[in-house]
Amino acid sequence: MAERRLNRGRPLRFRLRQPLQVLGALAITALLWYAVPRVLRQLEFFRVRRVEIAGLHYLAPTKIIAALGLDARSSVFDDLEASTRSLRLIPGVRSADLSRRLPGTLEIVVEEAVPVALAPGDAGLALLDSSGQVLPFDPAVSAPDLPIAASADRSIARVLATVRESEPGLFDRIEAAWRVRGDVVLDLGGRRLWFGPRPTAEDIRAVMAVAQDLARQRREYAELDGRFAGQVIVRRTGV
Repeated sequence: MAERRLNRGRPLRFRLRQPLQVLGALAITALLWYAVPRVLRQLEFFRVRRVEIAGLHYLAPTKIIAALGLDARSSVFDDLEASTRSLRLIPGVRSADLSRRLPGTLEIVVEEAVPVALAPGDAGLALLDSSGQVLPFDPAVSAPDLPIAASADRSIARVLATVRESEPGLFDRIEAAWRVRGDVVLDLGGRRLWFGPRPTAEDIRAVMAVAQDLARQRREYAELDGRFAGQVIVRRTGV
């Protein structure tokens, strides 16, 4: 009987020992997770020696570097999450991802806000994004070929962004854009397209289909009006 009790006790000790081993392994893993980067951060071998940036079209690389706050002691094992948050706070940056490549390189992938127009600003022409906000990009440096908006207007920017996304070929032909009350007029170098403040891609394609049909027939027009659901009005002279 004593032997049977002893045999039944062995699995009990085994069951107690196994959770303790798992907890010990987890504790060691956690210790290594926090301790190893701290140790490696002190090593000269892992100092940041190079920064590679992809995705820049308008912002100066110096603005990206400055946001990292690097100094002579910076390591690739420093807190990348904090640096990534700093990058995403840069005006004009939509998203940013930061990673390390051992032994001493930081890799940054940036997505900038896309300008859709140039508009008069306090110091000359300024770039606008799809919401009508002025972007901190220098048009003189990037020299974008964009329509000229009469003002930094949200409706104008929204219409231009929709055209750019749905009909890039049409967007490239737009020279200027302005508002008439709540509507938006796009100038194509003598011909005008009218849209409401929130046209859909289907509205824009409908206007383009009429324009292409008129071109095939060699018929002239001054304006195409796409403000009315289900129809496009053709005008021989402007309103």
